[in-house]
Amino acid sequence: MDIFVKTDGTAHWGERRICCALGRSGIVCDKREGDGATPAGTHSLLRVMYRADRIVPPSTNLALSALLPDDGWCNAPQDSRYNQHVRLPYASSCEALWRDDHLYDLIVVTDFNTVPIAPYRGSAIFLHVARAGYELTEGCIAFALEDLRLVVKEWCPADRVRVATD
Repeated sequence: MDIFVKTDGTAHWGERRICCALGRSGIVCDKREGDGATPAGTHSLLRVMYRADRIVPPSTNLALSALLPDDGWCNAPQDSRYNQHVRLPYASSCEALWRDDHLYDLIVVTDFNTVPIAPYRGSAIFLHVARAGYELTEGCIAFALEDLRLVVKEWCPADRVRVATD
């Protein structure tokens, strides 16, 4: 069942209405690296990563792996590993996935800008755990941990995340 993400910070999923946080710059059709916007469109979920030292492995039909302290995600548009998982330390700019703040205790990688990967189009668009009060993200979609666990548990390969601009 698809999840419909609205500009008002709600996600509609069947009969459910759940809160979510979006990018600080809102939802845009022309996503660019570093703009702080959530990309509009239809996105698949590719895999789940989680902090095994903090949470139990979630039940999911998606590929699942435990995060390690040296996990990162390349956000350097000129790098050949742009918008891909890397091991830290890494020579180019990267986002560390092993964080102190619990936001990445559970991450779902989307297919945004993956086939093909276009430089400067945006990287590291994840579903992840929301901050208290659903503070805005850098472009990801963030949910309460319990809601995100439910999403990954009930997700089917044909499901999509649909992000609307209205």
